Amino acid sequence: MTSNPQNSNPEASEEKDSPNVSLNKFADVGLRALMAFVGIAILSTGTTLLREGNVGLDPFTATNTGLAGKLGAGLGNVQLMVNLVIFVLVLLLDRKKIGIGTIMNMVLVGYEIQWFSIIYHQILPNTVNIFTIMTNLVFGLLLFTLGSSLYMGARLGVAPYDAIAPIISKRTHVKYRWARITQDIIFMVAAFFIGGDVGFATIIVAFFTGPLITYWDTHVSEKVMQGITDFSSTPSFRTAGKQLVNVGRISYYVVRHAYELTEKTQRQLSNYTDQELDERIEMTRNRSKQLSQVYENTQKQLRLLQGEADKRAK
Repeated sequence: MTSNPQNSNPEASEEKDSPNVSLNKFADVGLRALMAFVGIAILSTGTTLLREGNVGLDPFTATNTGLAGKLGAGLGNVQLMVNLVIFVLVLLLDRKKIGIGTIMNMVLVGYEIQWFSIIYHQILPNTVNIFTIMTNLVFGLLLFTLGSSLYMGARLGVAPYDAIAPIISKRTHVKYRWARITQDIIFMVAAFFIGGDVGFATIIVAFFTGPLITYWDTHVSEKVMQGITDFSSTPSFRTAGKQLVNVGRISYYVVRHAYELTEKTQRQLSNYTDQELDERIEMTRNRSKQLSQVYENTQKQLRLLQGEADKRAK
């Protein structure tokens, strides 16, 4: 996951007693809290798809599933307890990273994954096969990164786990990227040894979700934040309704589209001949290779651009 946006406190206005200023602040924080809440729900949905597809989870959740299995407890309870321990450390080391979004993430994600898993099994019972695995992998990653972008883009604090690497980077002067990769690797290894849900997606989440989150930042989160800013400057019920409808529409269509494609794929499985099945597998494999090449080319372009920027900065 990429570097989290820092929590920025709005400047205090000179007209503290003005009702309009108070209303603006209430609208801004309220809508950003709603944005974070929706983002966390989408993130949890994506994590559920990854979990039910047996392709692995992000290192932190994978570790918590392993602990839950060892302790015989629910994922929600275990994830909350682990979050509380890390939360205390973050509170002592850098409380500026704590906000409403921090509390929502640490409390909701584990329980939402449990709840969404129940719904998943009611809709698609006993459907683990090559196509549902690939579908869950793709849409799970898309929803996981979209949700991460929304909840972090709201700038109301980060999850306790996401605050570890920035704190280490700041105190040890190690680059954030390497601090985060090291952190994820440690949790990934821990998850593996305690029987957590480690798989292909765990490695992807640990190393390669940055470009996806950046994409969602540009095409969704920044636009949502701009709408919140526009409304907060001139709040009205009519404007609020439009903004809420837009946010709801985006979230609804993303989740619905993922579900419809998963369901469509499942319905078509029984109609495939052995030859068609082999062809679909080969086609999916080729698409995966193409996506890998696109990612590599994008990284090369990013390195060239960053190199040119570094030269000009000297």
